[in-house]
Amino acid sequence: MTTAPRALIAEDEPLLAAALARELAAAWPELAIVARVGDGLAAEREALALRPDVLFLDIRMPGQSGLDAATALADAWPDCEPFPLLVFVTAYDQYAVQAFEAQAVDYVLKPVQPARLRKTVQKVRSALANQTGAATDFEATLTQLRALVAAQRQPAGASAPLTVIQAGNGSQIELVPLADVIYFEAADKYVRVLTSGRELLIRTPLKELAARLDPQEFWQVHRGTLVRAASIAAAVRDESGRVHLRLHGRPERVAVSRLHAAQFKAM
Repeated sequence: MTTAPRALIAEDEPLLAAALARELAAAWPELAIVARVGDGLAAEREALALRPDVLFLDIRMPGQSGLDAATALADAWPDCEPFPLLVFVTAYDQYAVQAFEAQAVDYVLKPVQPARLRKTVQKVRSALANQTGAATDFEATLTQLRALVAAQRQPAGASAPLTVIQAGNGSQIELVPLADVIYFEAADKYVRVLTSGRELLIRTPLKELAARLDPQEFWQVHRGTLVRAASIAAAVRDESGRVHLRLHGRPERVAVSRLHAAQFKAM
């Protein structure tokens, strides 16, 4: 017996979510919309609970973007099940062209155009029909996500690269040379700045900070962590297959997500 394909829509604008659901019903009548949610955290939670075949994720949502939700899901998704196919929804054509240059995953521009959506539906249906196995599909998705995360880290135009971090410490601002930083870690509304023996906090979001750092100097090893490559002493795989980093100058180990584990291979 063939099981009807199932999809989840994550879109913070209810009218646009309803329009997408309506157009999908017309273009793909057998597709079941199992949930409609309005933010990235809900998308992550409901996708893990409902295990849909396709995710339609708005790029810009409150709290957690569609790409953030996808990368979080990639870490939490069970190894034994195929990862959902990803279709990103965006109102920004320029961003879409840049981010999806490889056409590795599809995207839909807002407002939804029925003719364009039908092409997306054909592409997704073909991909579902050609799925050959959980491991293969998941690795392909990880590759797509790595490319998108890397695209987001492109230098922000005329912004000068950082050489010093200005971190608040009580009533004073401390200047921390970037060369002293071992890693950055997102922590609620702040970013922790870890040097050898010190920890400070800054308010600049990690994503914004990452765009002003040299990606060859600071490697993203988790969606919330950027590590100075020269500070990495070793990458260690534990019994469950997860990778952790030992660092020069810090006693703690830093976790590496599935999405970024592929960069730690012997040369």
